[in-house]
This record gives sequence, structure tokens and C-alpha cells, in this order.
Amino acid sequence: MAAKLIATSPFVGIAVFVSLIALVAFYYKPFSQQRLFTVEELALYNGTDQSLPILLGILGSVFDVTKGKSHYGEGGGYNHFSGRDASRAFVSGNFTGDGLTDSLRDLSSTQVKSVVEWRDFYFRSYTVVGKLVGRYYDSEGNPTKYLKGVEAKAARGAQLLEKQKNEEAKQPSCNSRWSQDEGGEVWCDEGVPRLVQRPLEIALTGKMSKRCACFKEDQLDQSGLEVYEGCDFLAKTCRV
Repeated sequence: MAAKLIATSPFVGIAVFVSLIALVAFYYKPFSQQRLFTVEELALYNGTDQSLPILLGILGSVFDVTKGKSHYGEGGGYNHFSGRDASRAFVSGNFTGDGLTDSLRDLSSTQVKSVVEWRDFYFRSYTVVGKLVGRYYDSEGNPTKYLKGVEAKAARGAQLLEKQKNEEAKQPSCNSRWSQDEGGEVWCDEGVPRLVQRPLEIALTGKMSKRCACFKEDQLDQSGLEVYEGCDFLAKTCRV
């Protein structure tokens, strides 16, 4: 009898109703005003619960990507980004384990620039709904020193890329082509092909690299010019 009374008591019904309202208020809190998310809260919006929007974070900014449900929802190709901030994976391509992190430690300035460009893409394409408290925003939603450092490094990368572009424009690049049957070749309409170091590349990517540039005969005494292996000294076309 007691159990029956408890089960049918209007007070119990009211309590259940209030609990449901509270639950709905938590999950469906309007995103018209940006909110702060903890890592645990953001994880709820990973696309597994069909009744909830799908959110992702990048550099601490949180976006509603529900309109891209076929990509970001459960089973979608980009689902590994949902419900978390996996900023590093946008450029590393590592979508498992430690790769799904917001840390950009040891990334080059051009890689960091790419992550910032990805964030800007989401600002243009999706609705920003809040900020993730942690590495990039503090408990009051203010940018941290890490976010400011990332943006400064990205700006530096943009400057270096522009400088490299201007420097390389002074020495025209080789033409090139490749086919599976014939392999590759480089050639110059004017001058001869030479491999040269890209001095800014170490600052941009953390690695040294070379490019093919065209030099006139009176420039061939410059240091650092490398003749392609198997190519004649004054050949205008070289197999690679």
C-alpha cells in the first residue's frame, strides 16, 4: 500500500517533472548567448545522442556543426573532431589517441597558421556557441597566453610565407611535369635548372628543403647551386 501511494503521489510526479525540466534546460540551453564549456560538458555533444546538437572546438572556440551531421555525426568521416578540441589533428592528420589534442606544441609556424585558418573557416561556415575552458580560455572566458602565442606565431608564419614568396619571385621557378610512364622532368624557358636551398623553410616548417629555379649562365658561379644528377651542366631540361 505504501509503495503504491508513493508511486502515485502527485508530489513524486511534480519532482520528476522538475527534474526533466532541469535536464532539458541543461542540454538545450540556448546558444544565442555564448557559454563556457568544460571538457566534460563538450564531450556530451559528440554526435552519439541524436537529440543534442553536435559541437566541436578548435583553439578553444566551440562551434555548432549540426548542419554537417553527415560528416560530424556518429559514423561520419569527421566525427573524431566532435565533442572535443582536437586542434592539432587539423594539420597532423593523426586522428587517434594522443593526436586528438588541443596542444600545438612543436608545430611549425606554417602549421600553426593552418590551424588558425581552420578556426577562421569555422567562424565563416558555422555558428560559434561558446568557449572551452582550458588551454586557450580561462574560467571567465578570457584568452590565455597560449592563445595569444598561437595567434602571434601564425602571424609570423604569414609574414615569412610572404617574404619567401617575394624572395623566390626574384629567381623564377622551373617548369615541371611528371607521368607514370616517363617519370618527371624540369626545364627552363630561359636559363638552366638548378636546385637551391629555401632558407626560410626551416623557420616555416622546421625542415630544410630545396626548389628548382632557373639561372642564366652568368649566374652559375653563385654558391649553393646544385646540378641535377645525370644532367649536363648547361642542359635546359633535366630528368628527375
